[in-house]
Amino acid sequence: MGEPFVSICAVAYNHAPYIRECLNGFLKQKTDFPFEILIHDDASTDGTGDIIREYAKKYPDIIRPVLETENQYSKGITNISGAFNFPRARGKYIALSDCDDYWCDPEKLRIQTDYMESHPDCMMTVHCAKTVNENGEFINRNLMRPYPHDCLLTSEELVDKAGSFPFASMLLRAEIVKTLPDYYVRCPVGDRPLELMAAAKGYAFYFDRPMSVYRFNGAGSWTNGMMSGDYKKKQNEYAKKMREMYESFDRETGGQFRREAVSASHRVFYLTQVNLRNWNVIYDRKYWKFYQELPGREKFFCMFEHRLPHIYQGVQGLYHKMKKPGR
Repeated sequence: MGEPFVSICAVAYNHAPYIRECLNGFLKQKTDFPFEILIHDDASTDGTGDIIREYAKKYPDIIRPVLETENQYSKGITNISGAFNFPRARGKYIALSDCDDYWCDPEKLRIQTDYMESHPDCMMTVHCAKTVNENGEFINRNLMRPYPHDCLLTSEELVDKAGSFPFASMLLRAEIVKTLPDYYVRCPVGDRPLELMAAAKGYAFYFDRPMSVYRFNGAGSWTNGMMSGDYKKKQNEYAKKMREMYESFDRETGGQFRREAVSASHRVFYLTQVNLRNWNVIYDRKYWKFYQELPGREKFFCMFEHRLPHIYQGVQGLYHKMKKPGR
């Protein structure tokens, strides 16, 4: 097949219900260039590794797995692709995905690489995604649609942006990940520092075309993990680590994007306080910019819970009761 033009870097952990759909989405890509699938399974306990072995045996020239026997995330390696996938990537471009999500457009890689081949200053391309819940039902069309049209994002806009890109939408130049800065290694999430690394070198382009599917709160997801245990502690720790990441990015770039980095750090703090329903912060005038960025639905529920807490709790209780199995 020759050297791969694109290296698809995927990470899996207890994704047995979803892994086939994910791998099939990769394999269905219609390209005139070879690509490789670098997949890392972090010692799953639900049979995910067995499914990956099955696919790797069937497509040995494409799928190159790493199947751990000990969980690396629990050892403090939070950005798995940076540790285990990027170093062995051979492609000119890096495509990313978690294995609970999947690609739904067979033209995805062609569309993104065509743009980047004709625009050498573009460091990353992204797109919107459809969204499904844990049952595979499509929900909330705009949850992973940060912009309503195709658009170019300057470095400054990429650093300080309100919306989120689906992780499975990201395709970037491999040169960006050849040397990983300290703020990437220490960050609790893998997507945001990659966006900053791209911003430090050039601009990004967004396609308003849903070429992947984002699974909201699925088993084994980062969101699901954040919801368990001491939620308040996790949210505050997340805000602290993200602030440290932006400070490190600011140092790495010599203050070139300081205003944007500070704003982005404040936004992360604000959103964690929204999650924690810290009303003093949510309605503080100094955070008015970030309040205005909240979706209308989020503003409504914040207002409802803040002004009518007893009624809100009653409605919430009824909703959860109706969701119980058998109803």
